[in-house]
Amino acid sequence: FPPRIVNPVVTPVTDTLTDTTDTKEYAVQTAIPDQRKVARPRADALRNRERIVLAAREMFVEHGPDVPLDDVARRAGVGNATVYRNFPDRDALVREVVCSVMDRTARAAELALAETGDAFEALERFVHASADERISALCPMVASTFDQHHPDLEAARGRVERLVAEVMDRAKAAGQLRGDVGVGDLMIAAAQLSRPPAGTGCVNADRFVHRHLQLFLDGLRAPARSVLPGAAVTLEDLRRPCDQ
Repeated sequence: FPPRIVNPVVTPVTDTLTDTTDTKEYAVQTAIPDQRKVARPRADALRNRERIVLAAREMFVEHGPDVPLDDVARRAGVGNATVYRNFPDRDALVREVVCSVMDRTARAAELALAETGDAFEALERFVHASADERISALCPMVASTFDQHHPDLEAARGRVERLVAEVMDRAKAAGQLRGDVGVGDLMIAAAQLSRPPAGTGCVNADRFVHRHLQLFLDGLRAPARSVLPGAAVTLEDLRRPCDQ
């Protein structure tokens, strides 16, 4: 039914009270339809976002994080407005790319943990898969372009670190991984061997990456043939500032 309209003419107190009550009742009635659920993104909008992240990942690896966002839009096959609608600034896009790569790396670790065969071979496959994700080329952007303590980034990084530790612990428990290496050792060596930094010919060096990674992995096998100097590198060591 149409709402009852309060008569603006001054009326007796009793009539005013009645009209006010009716107005309140109408306000409550009209508020209900506005309480809608938030609409889920359309499938095409989600696909566009994924295309933007993939294109940005490729271009950040090839040219570094300062690549023009208009170029990212062209490679993704979307308009400039679509990029800015999804990512209001460069930091948001770089963070999304790094988190996306970390999530894919975490899934590779989960696959390694799900394998029931040789534990060390599962570790090897995980390390090579991580190199293919170019995580080593992208992660240095975290410290140089935006807040590395952003909740999304910390959650993605924590998940990767936990899963890598589980993959390594399983190989150690099987007696296949030497016991004097830590998660930090693996992450530092894998990062150093699978890049130069983004934008410096990193794609052309791909043919060397897996060869050098395998040489490193062979050195991790137990029994150890040498004593490593110093102590195993921990995750806390990696987070400590360089001047400490």
